[in-house]
Amino acid sequence: MAGYASIILITVFLGLTALGIPLGIGILGAALSAIALMAPFDLALFTAAQKMIASLDSFSLLAVPFFVLAGVIMNSGGIAIRLVNFAKLIAGRIPGSLTQTNIAGCMLFGCISGSAIAASTSIGGVMVPMQAKEGYDREFAAAANIASAPTGMLIPPTTAFIIYALVSGGTSIGALFLGGAVAGTLWGLGLMVLTYFVAKKRGYALAPRVGVSEAVKITIEALPSLFLIVLVIGGIVLGVFTAVEASGIAVVYTMLLAFVVHRTAPISKLPRFLIETAQMTGAIMLLLASSAALSFAMAFSGIPAAVTSLILGISENPIIVLLIINIVLLIVGCFMDIGPAILIFTPILLPIAQKVGMDPVHFGVVLIYNLAIGTITPPVGSGLYIGAAIGKVKVERAVVALLPFYAVIFAILLLVTYVPSLTMFLPRYFGM
Repeated sequence: MAGYASIILITVFLGLTALGIPLGIGILGAALSAIALMAPFDLALFTAAQKMIASLDSFSLLAVPFFVLAGVIMNSGGIAIRLVNFAKLIAGRIPGSLTQTNIAGCMLFGCISGSAIAASTSIGGVMVPMQAKEGYDREFAAAANIASAPTGMLIPPTTAFIIYALVSGGTSIGALFLGGAVAGTLWGLGLMVLTYFVAKKRGYALAPRVGVSEAVKITIEALPSLFLIVLVIGGIVLGVFTAVEASGIAVVYTMLLAFVVHRTAPISKLPRFLIETAQMTGAIMLLLASSAALSFAMAFSGIPAAVTSLILGISENPIIVLLIINIVLLIVGCFMDIGPAILIFTPILLPIAQKVGMDPVHFGVVLIYNLAIGTITPPVGSGLYIGAAIGKVKVERAVVALLPFYAVIFAILLLVTYVPSLTMFLPRYFGM
């Protein structure tokens, strides 16, 4: 019976997804179908509802709407150009300076806004046309923007790690933030190194020098936005406040920036920001609740145990097992958004990773890194299509230009996977 339930679960989920049913409803429908095959329907309905409610009964989940609201406020405008100027100050004298600025700007804005799409549109919308005007190859400029946008999904604060922490059974959010910061920074630096060699080969000009007074002005304008990262991560790591408290402080801080310091948005827009936050949070919570029911259905039908036996049956060598996990996650990321993928595949793959000695924090970083790659790969990657549209290039030409960037990103993925000390040294240093 469990085998039939597994088949029904997978078939219903794929069928509803193919019909364009909202993902949260599709996940719930698949879970109910599988549970109902093994128990009376009224009991299946009661069990699914119970699991859904229990999954949302977590104080830590309060951090999600607060971080979402902080990101919505930061996306209100005015922040991007300040970070672009600051990134240009950092990378302006490196070969390929405008592309280097694009990459650094995406790293900074992505982690502050919490959105790869926001980073791609806000930073790329400014930098790609500027690069084209200065004689940079447009496909190369668009590819660099697309490749660097997902770094903000790893560099905290990011809701992806909060969701993983809850699904994985209480992994330290602070430790995940620190590990993700290292992985995201390595991703961005790898792209900058590639850009350096491409720019040297093609002879791209350096940006003009910035005077001391102008540099000081640019830094002062950017510091209030950058301080949000220090405030959130520093406060959590030093034990000054929890992740939930940090999210509330982030909201207050971003409101002060947007409404008082930078005045990038009138306070009359606050109701619109709250409505947008409620819509985004509602979607996240529905996915989280539905995935809890699905996780119960999968456990009840024995899918995680079957997958574990299958993978470990191929090999118990940690190198081979981690390679298989990476391949699975890369394929999943090509077809599924990061939130549902975390919720569905963490309960399946985390026990396998732990069996070969992988720390839950390390696995969380590898998981998010893989799924972040999926946002810029065909056939579904939203970051790829949006980045191509911003760069005004065809998607197929953007993919060709992305090939060397993909190579660098995958190389760093292997480093992050097989050299755990890279991402674990900061959490361990701070005793997490």
